[in-house]
Amino acid sequence: MLDKQEYFINRELSWLKFNLRVLQEARNEDNPLLERLRFIAITSSNLDEFFMIRVAGLKQQLESGINREDAAGMTVEEQVRQITDATREQVKKQYNYLKNILQELEKQDIQIAKVEQLTEKSLDWLEKYFHNIIFPVITPLAVDSSHPFPFLASRSLNLAVSLKRSKGEIKTVVIQVPGVLPRLVEIQGGNKRKQFVFLEDIIKAYCFVLFHGYTIQDITLFRITRNADLTIDEDEAGDLLAEVEKSLRLRKRGQAVRLEINKSANRRLQQFISKGLKIGKQDIYEINGPIDVSCYMKFADIPGFDHLRYKQFSSAWPADLVDHDDLFAAISAKDILVHHPYESFDPVVEFIRQAAADPNVLAIKQTLYRVGGDSPIVRALAQAAENGKQVTVLVELKARFDEENNILWAKQLEEAGCHVIYGLVGLKTHAKIALVVRREYGLIKRYVHMGTGNYNGVTSKIYTDLGLFSANDQVGADASAFFNVLSGYSDPPVWNKIVVAPIGLRQKIYELIDREVGFAVSGRPARIIAKINSLVDKEMALKLCEASKQGVRIDLIVRGICTLRPGIAGVSENITVRSIVGRFLEHSRIFYFANGGDGRIFLSSADWMSRNLNERVELMFPVDAPEHIRRIRNNLDLFLQDTQKAYIMKSDGSYRRSDKRAKRLNCQEALLEMARLAAQPAAVSLQQRLRPSYRRSE
Repeated sequence: MLDKQEYFINRELSWLKFNLRVLQEARNEDNPLLERLRFIAITSSNLDEFFMIRVAGLKQQLESGINREDAAGMTVEEQVRQITDATREQVKKQYNYLKNILQELEKQDIQIAKVEQLTEKSLDWLEKYFHNIIFPVITPLAVDSSHPFPFLASRSLNLAVSLKRSKGEIKTVVIQVPGVLPRLVEIQGGNKRKQFVFLEDIIKAYCFVLFHGYTIQDITLFRITRNADLTIDEDEAGDLLAEVEKSLRLRKRGQAVRLEINKSANRRLQQFISKGLKIGKQDIYEINGPIDVSCYMKFADIPGFDHLRYKQFSSAWPADLVDHDDLFAAISAKDILVHHPYESFDPVVEFIRQAAADPNVLAIKQTLYRVGGDSPIVRALAQAAENGKQVTVLVELKARFDEENNILWAKQLEEAGCHVIYGLVGLKTHAKIALVVRREYGLIKRYVHMGTGNYNGVTSKIYTDLGLFSANDQVGADASAFFNVLSGYSDPPVWNKIVVAPIGLRQKIYELIDREVGFAVSGRPARIIAKINSLVDKEMALKLCEASKQGVRIDLIVRGICTLRPGIAGVSENITVRSIVGRFLEHSRIFYFANGGDGRIFLSSADWMSRNLNERVELMFPVDAPEHIRRIRNNLDLFLQDTQKAYIMKSDGSYRRSDKRAKRLNCQEALLEMARLAAQPAAVSLQQRLRPSYRRSE
């Protein structure tokens, strides 16, 4: 019997352990100082989203009277309680690490100063800054019988101020810290070191000028986090675009789920704030330091301190394209594999740009999930439509926290003449695919790009992803059929190469796992290596345990959440789980099956989560070229032998660092070097020089 609660880990607690692994990078002295500060900011931003979505969802369940157990046997109430305890402990560590980093930065002449630490000359400048820049923007909001507690937007910073006249009663006002101004203000005053002061500290120092006739009794900073999960009834929405825009307006007004407040705040002010926000004591987090340290993300890019950041690198041009200016000719010759950020994302952008300008291109079809800010791909698609090509773009409006961007691009693309569709009712379209239809020698030829990550030039520099260009006829036919399913009423066909969720992907993975079981039972090589962001789906975890029991060796490289416990005798003893946390966010989804000695590789947009397998449009596609299979297989071994950035999960669900006493191997550094050398025509035997040795046991 494999379906036992003790074989599983709670999803939310597993995510918190992932965030803790990210936080540990802020403590790791091998990382440059400003990069350590950036990891502090990343964990803060991660926690915000966790509370806005996951914790908010659990609280909604409790309010609806739902308190069922999860796969690990934890009720909703138990989950909320343990999340609270784990978060408090994690935040405590976060601020301890931050304190140490800021002390080290002072030695490098970067100081986050208190107002009282400034020189007279700096104070003169600061006072002028307050009166000229800050004072015109801020507005005190009284709270009394005729002025109800103001609505405060999610994640906004606010100051609560207690005021008193002589022999009068205490009054309270709220001042919102303006988000339109820099959070960290650089002080001018001739000091040799770089000095910065938090915007809220400046307001606290000078806001007495707002309250003539009153004395400030106390002042404290606080921040509210609200439920940000959108609820959209697509069946009832006549216009999905309008429905998403309406839901976005409601997001900022969601129910409060967390209050962060200065630890030094007096009890009267804390009670005043919590009562006004209708938030319970269990959801109040007292912060011993600056609230909302996600601001350090931008601060870590402070000019003039490159020596405190990772050494800059330029993504290599893919080796298969070094001697090619014509992308279509290169792709026509053979499939081309690209690995970002080690290899440049520019060929993906150029693929759409060349298609937009090429008079032989008749049509472009593409899915867009998260394209980011000023997207060159969106501009190229718009240009293609203006050039008279048939352009169809599926824009996923429900991509969480990117809805506003996607609405903007959808409108711009429509104005340019593109046919914009919003996917299938009830399903998010998470697949990453672009199709170019080209006329060549009187015939039609199709060129396809498929990937594991978004068409986003910004995140492609910090997320690891794989993409495949192909002019294979079967892949092209599949791509055309895929877009017909999305845009019309076509039933899914029998696919040649690709596998699509929610119909077929789970079944295909099960089939591949079963094949490995068959090989193991017959004594042939049987092994699975899966690199994913999350493993949450219970049925998939059980399937892996069944394979483990039959002798299949399974190595899981799971960056984030993993609810399966490895190493349990008779259940998962043949399963290992590790997480790589480093300079780049590991985002690629790769599946290797030994296949009796004839190894197969698949890439996918989908993680092994129920939402990806059951509720999203996802793609999985094979890598057929032997040289690409060897390359990806080698990369997987790099991940498995990393001794610098890997964390190994133990059977109790905790993680330990990989053995740093072993030969030093940072898989991300190795891949950077391999890509750089591969792009040089004179590069020889670099794969052998950097490739880890492994036994072909499978």
